[in-house]
Amino acid sequence: MKAAVLHGNEDIRFEEWETPRIRPGTVKVRVRATGICGSDVPRVLHHGAHFFPVVLGHEFSGDVTEIGEGVQGFAIGDTVSGAPLVPCMTCDDCQRGHYALCKHYSFIGSREQGSFAEYVVLPARNAVKYDASIPYEQAAMFEPSTVALHGLLQADYRGGGTVAVLGCGTIGIFTLQWAKIFGAKKLVAFDIDESRLALAKQMGADEAVNTLSSEHLQQALALTGGAGFDSVLETAGNPDTMRLAFELAANKARVCFIGTPHTDLTFSPRQWECMNRKEFTLTGSWMSYSAPFPGCEWDLTAHYFATGALRFDPAFIFRTFPLHQAAEAFALYREPAQVHGKVMLINE
Repeated sequence: MKAAVLHGNEDIRFEEWETPRIRPGTVKVRVRATGICGSDVPRVLHHGAHFFPVVLGHEFSGDVTEIGEGVQGFAIGDTVSGAPLVPCMTCDDCQRGHYALCKHYSFIGSREQGSFAEYVVLPARNAVKYDASIPYEQAAMFEPSTVALHGLLQADYRGGGTVAVLGCGTIGIFTLQWAKIFGAKKLVAFDIDESRLALAKQMGADEAVNTLSSEHLQQALALTGGAGFDSVLETAGNPDTMRLAFELAANKARVCFIGTPHTDLTFSPRQWECMNRKEFTLTGSWMSYSAPFPGCEWDLTAHYFATGALRFDPAFIFRTFPLHQAAEAFALYREPAQVHGKVMLINE
């Protein structure tokens, strides 16, 4: 088969690669669409891969072409997305259903061969069937949708309150949609990009706040009558928005950091004291799995994609490239500020 193979830093080549072989308990998938995740960028551009050569890619959709021994519940031609985590299933965390905390895990597209290829083989339990009416490009976004939903679950999200979503990237847009589906009374999106804020309103946000404005905190709190937000969901991993989350939280709020910071994060004593004085609950969120594996995050994404309640907009996708132009696609990330949305690779 053909694959986009990473041989070294900034050295990704479209070339012949051994087609993965089916094994007992697995399915082979013909990859139709696969997204570039933010975690793929340092693997390609900043010496971040575990080994070389490697086929990256873990956000994908496609068709089942072969079924391994002992696998039930699948048929040739089923449309599936893939849950990329491969937990050991035997450690204490796995036994408790905390699969993302497994210390002995593998991961499709980083620790084993992934979806920047014509075919990928994965355990059958990792293959999530979805309605064939869903476009491949949308189904390749299962993983960011599940990351968003997992954050809400970690925050013990409850409908009926005011919700702030900080960051309107792909995961942020899915986060606000989930908050809307599960009953947000008022939903406010925050970003520095007016086009992303416009998309957020199109996808269900009641209000949008540009945090470049010097009055953004006062503007945001005024939308809650000065009380602050019952739920604050930070998806950007930016120190500025992580500090803003503390300021926006209401008394007894639930605050969840879904985004991952990549620079040092500091709080002033006054900012940190917000947590003490407001007695809000702060938690983090990591990946997108629950029991039974891979979890309700994946089942509910399949369901709400099919009903149309969880919406997809072409504006989610910044650029689409054929797989053989994977190197050109990653070159965009040398200037990450120019990338506004998902970059998708398509098998022609």
